[in-house]
Amino acid sequence: MESQRQKKIAALLQSDLVDVLQSSASQSGLKGVLISVTKVNVTVDLSHAKVYLSFFPVNQAKKLMDGIRQNAPLIKHEIAQRTRHQLRRMPDLEFFIDDSLEYIDKIDRSLKGLDNPLENPDLLEKRKKK
Repeated sequence: MESQRQKKIAALLQSDLVDVLQSSASQSGLKGVLISVTKVNVTVDLSHAKVYLSFFPVNQAKKLMDGIRQNAPLIKHEIAQRTRHQLRRMPDLEFFIDDSLEYIDKIDRSLKGLDNPLENPDLLEKRKKK
């Protein structure tokens, strides 16, 4: 169970990460790319934060995630500068792709009869463990 402190820090990180990632994407010249921070989980000791990201368009997710992971120290520094009066110590950031929306969309399409997994079992592959 998350403490109030963990929830507050997660919310603070989430809002600042949205600003940093969107502004860096627009500065990089990526037009029409939307990066959303779907969830941030902070450990009990507040030393690590798992950041789950969702991308649009989905076909560029892997390339964008590679760029974010390579620039993780710069992102952490930028967030630390923004939160220096609110946090004593900046947690280490780990980034993951949140594919839950894509997975839900596949199930929704199947339920509506658009994609029938009984006729084509490859449509609903097993979810990837992170």
